[in-house]
Order: sequence, then structure tokens, then C-alpha cells
Amino acid sequence: MEQHIPHVSFVEVATAIRRARLPSCDFVLGIGRGGTVAAALIAYELGVPLHMDWYNYRDVHNRPAREAPRLLGSSPLPPDARHVLLVDDVAVSGSTLRAAAKRLQGFEVTTVVLKGRADIVLLPHLTTCVRWPWHHYCDLENP
Repeated sequence: MEQHIPHVSFVEVATAIRRARLPSCDFVLGIGRGGTVAAALIAYELGVPLHMDWYNYRDVHNRPAREAPRLLGSSPLPPDARHVLLVDDVAVSGSTLRAAAKRLQGFEVTTVVLKGRADIVLLPHLTTCVRWPWHHYCDLENP
């Protein structure tokens, strides 16, 4: 029996971002790969710069592939900035958000996710796996 995974539209994500009471910030730091689109949309909405950190933690089946997230690449952080929104698509265990927050010592950090657990959760009604409009998943054994 095939499991139904609900789709989330760009309109739903964009509406949630516009309606959110996001705090002012100096820049948005997105967690790539998953948080890239959400971070870009939030940075655009707030009119602030977007910076990215790239982590590798989960495999193609969304299971942890290692003990802890590994930083693969990062943007230089603005030295005169104070407040940052740290954005990912989903936070289940919070491991990637915690790893990214360690790099942000000295900044006032507010975590933002589309679903899961964070300071701000934009789509709190989502409690199961979903298909984001920017991801195209397939059964890797039967493409």
C-alpha cells in the first residue's frame, strides 16, 4: 500500500512567512540544503542579506548518516551584525540547528523552521512528512 505524503505549495509557505511575526535581524543564515529556499524567501521578505551554511547529516532516505552534522561549507559572517535568523526547513532532533548555532557565538540567534521544533515554527499544523514544492522525491529503487 502506497503511503500518501501531502504536498505543500509555494503559496502556503510564502503566506506563512508573510504572516509570521519574524523579529528584525541583520541577516538570515540558511542551513543548506534543506533550508535554502525557506531562508531565501525569508531574507527577501525581510529585505536583509542571505548567508548559507552547508551541512551533511541525513542520507537520501532522511535518516541520520553520521553521529553529528558536518559543516561542508559556509558563508563569511558579517562582523558588525548582531541578530540573525537561523533557518532550516525541518527540525526533528535539532542537531543541525544546534551545530549551526555553535558557529554563531556572540550573535543573538532566533531559529526558524517550516515544521518541527524551533523558536518560530511557520507551519505548526504539519506533523507528518511532506513534499515541499522545491523537492522532487522518488522511490530510488523504482524511479
